[in-house]
Amino acid sequence: MKRSWRLPLVGVFFLLAIVLPALVTFYTDWLWFGEMGYQEVFATTLAAQGTLGSMAMAIAFGMLFVNFRLAMRMVSPRQMVVATREGPLAITIDRRRIQPVGTAVVAGLAVLFGLFSSGQWQEWLLFRHAQPFGDVDPILGYDASFYVFRLPFLDLLRGYLVALVAVSAVVAGAIYTVAGAIEIDLGRGIRIPGPARRHLATLAAALLLLLAFGAYLDVPRMLTAPGGIVHGVANVDAAVRIPALRALMVAALVGTALALYQTATRAWWPIITAVALYGVVAAAGSAAMQRFVIAPNEQVRETPFIEHNIRATRKAFALDQVEERELSGDALLTRADIDQNAATLGNVRLWDHQPLLQTFSQIQEIRTYYDFVSVHNDRYMIDGQYRQIMLSARELDSNTLPNRNWINEHLTFTHGYGVALGPVNQVTPEGLPVLFIKDLPPQSSVDLKIEEPSIYYGQRSNDHVFVKTNAREFHYPKGEDNVYNSYEGTGGVPVSSFLRRLLFSIRFRSLKVLLSEDITNESRVMFHRSLPARITRIAPFLKYDPDPYLLISSGRLFWLQDAYTTTGRYPYSTPAVAGINYIRNSVKATLDAYHGTVAFYLIDETDPIALTLQRAFPTLFRPLTDMPEDMRTRLRYPEGIFALQAGMYATYHMTNPAVFYNKEDMWEIPTSGAETQSELMQPYYAMMRLPGEQQPEFIQMLPFTPARKDNLASWMVARSDGDQYGRLRVFQFPKQKVVFGPRQIVARINQDQAISPQITLWNQQGSEVLQGTLLVIPIEESLLYIRPLYLRSAGGRIPELKRVIVAHQNQIVMEETLDQALNRLFPSGGRPAAPSQPASIEARDTEAVVTPRPEASASLRARDHYQRAIQAQRDGNWTLYGEELKRLGEVIDQMAKP
Repeated sequence: MKRSWRLPLVGVFFLLAIVLPALVTFYTDWLWFGEMGYQEVFATTLAAQGTLGSMAMAIAFGMLFVNFRLAMRMVSPRQMVVATREGPLAITIDRRRIQPVGTAVVAGLAVLFGLFSSGQWQEWLLFRHAQPFGDVDPILGYDASFYVFRLPFLDLLRGYLVALVAVSAVVAGAIYTVAGAIEIDLGRGIRIPGPARRHLATLAAALLLLLAFGAYLDVPRMLTAPGGIVHGVANVDAAVRIPALRALMVAALVGTALALYQTATRAWWPIITAVALYGVVAAAGSAAMQRFVIAPNEQVRETPFIEHNIRATRKAFALDQVEERELSGDALLTRADIDQNAATLGNVRLWDHQPLLQTFSQIQEIRTYYDFVSVHNDRYMIDGQYRQIMLSARELDSNTLPNRNWINEHLTFTHGYGVALGPVNQVTPEGLPVLFIKDLPPQSSVDLKIEEPSIYYGQRSNDHVFVKTNAREFHYPKGEDNVYNSYEGTGGVPVSSFLRRLLFSIRFRSLKVLLSEDITNESRVMFHRSLPARITRIAPFLKYDPDPYLLISSGRLFWLQDAYTTTGRYPYSTPAVAGINYIRNSVKATLDAYHGTVAFYLIDETDPIALTLQRAFPTLFRPLTDMPEDMRTRLRYPEGIFALQAGMYATYHMTNPAVFYNKEDMWEIPTSGAETQSELMQPYYAMMRLPGEQQPEFIQMLPFTPARKDNLASWMVARSDGDQYGRLRVFQFPKQKVVFGPRQIVARINQDQAISPQITLWNQQGSEVLQGTLLVIPIEESLLYIRPLYLRSAGGRIPELKRVIVAHQNQIVMEETLDQALNRLFPSGGRPAAPSQPASIEARDTEAVVTPRPEASASLRARDHYQRAIQAQRDGNWTLYGEELKRLGEVIDQMAKP
């Protein structure tokens, strides 16, 4: 009696622990997609999974069951003796006993095949809705869509069929062995009756046919795999590997015919010949490849394949559209140049993200449960001026609530509130950032207003909350009191019945959802609230930039997330990080921080991957024209794709095969640290007037240096404004001239007789000097280098912007503000600061060290010593104060001499 209850109890436990939660999660997700307006996308995904899984399961069950039944014909009642510890054990082999067990095993295996196949639904959809690239490979003549969309699914199909045939052979072989149909006699060899021999020979023929299919697919796969000196087919591949694979395919087809002939004869030579032929051809091809690889590959023979690789890689990363222009790089700037580029210099980013984030955390978090997760760089028209700004959202971190309980975490503290926003270049007298929007409720000192500052959806919000409940919802603190509010938006799934409360109670594993008197039929539950989780849940087939940003549109807060279409199967293209060898920033996704609505906008209607996804999900993408106008002006070219393109362009700006082969003109992304630091420069946003343009624009920029050198070779920009969005431009310097690079400028700063001692003194007086990002600012045909310095007291958490270093040509100055530094370098009404002699550079393997800066005119030197003495007096550095007065006196004496 006890045993009769075990199976039902196990079934009930399985239902309650696994099946029921899975069904509840599925249904509540269905409700969530309905609230988001993307149920059709969810349904398409489910249909693809169900169709593919059902087809795979049905085919697997049919094939396995047929092979199982064919093998069962040889089973007749017999006894089999098995050795055990207790002695020999006789087991009766009976078809009636094996049949139900075998059928259950076959069904279980078919389910596994179906589950695995259903997980490949993305490849299935891309295969069905593939759009052409219009780009044919130079070796086989296939459109790139064959490699990107069709080949992955054909690979999966081949793997599925090989596994299915192999499992069928194992199942049949096991039954024949148990039935005694396969006998191994050391004297006579293997004896297999006719039906079993024909069955197994047919399976062997199917396996060899699939091996031929695999060899056929291996040929185009070579165009997407590492080859010789380039990615894709090289000389050795075209001469040896491709012919070897085609020979292997022929051998497998001949082997298939021999295996089929084996079904008609009792002799074993056909199947033995088939296996031997395939093995010999495979071994011969491998040996030929090895001998060919070690032979010298002449550059002339590799030239056409290098050209294929260069062309494909540049096209796959959109580098073929880069505009190139040369600059002299050594032009001497004047005060007039500075004044003409006031818009550029008036938007120089003096606040780095990390120091600014730390400062925001100290002066604008207000309460411990608020958190600034990241700082975003953008530009707005503010009070009639085009300004570059930095802003950060004040999000709620429920983990830091002073009193953590279920009501506080899920009913009361539901959202963040407001932003901190300020210009990138303005500083208060105390060294803190100037804020245009600050405090709670948000106070704006400019014409940029926020009408709805509540943030229910953001980068941090990932737990579920209930709104429109009987509980008071915390809005923001006000002095010693709190302001409460009730959510009036459309976000969240309605909790409109007892059944839904029960379902969400099961989903969130909390009885409080079911029993709470604060939750009513009017309440709504918000879940999947974080930006990454919310957008990825809808469109998991896109890749997302790691740096989403906040924007203000019509007085509302929105998150903008850049999305990429990528593949690692573009023919002949060299992969970058994560195996990506094709990328486009084809989609922009927005998330309303208050309502939680998500919109996907297609911004590149020429991208074949995006067009294929649009065919698969007709309601997912909206045209860019549907995006509000003020939101379109906030679009910026993302850092992720720009960094990827810049890294590839460092090599693939070389389009001459001979130059590429010898790596004669390789570039590198420079470092901006000291000799012991190797951190590469990161792309940074700036607002500037590019050479040859009339108006300043919002761009992203990154410089290049020659390989293993420190002088500047070029700099690359990605444009973001208006019709120029996404256009890349590279400005190159003449190879015969030396233009100082970032690392050389840092070396000069560290050697400067006035700057270096001051930094050392600050670090020794209980403070910490934080050196900001070294910015390369192109002005006309020349460059300015600007680096902010932040000072943070020992144990303090608020970095203060205290100095700005500016370098031009052989001149370096450090002042309290950028304007003061520029005025010192380029005095009004006077001649531009110019070196009296060129700087000497001592060449090394990986760096160049610059000798101390040359002397300027006597009057300028006198002013320098005077200003440094005054600054030393303010800082209490009396040693430096005395030294500067002494030097000032020496200069005055020299000026007094006839």
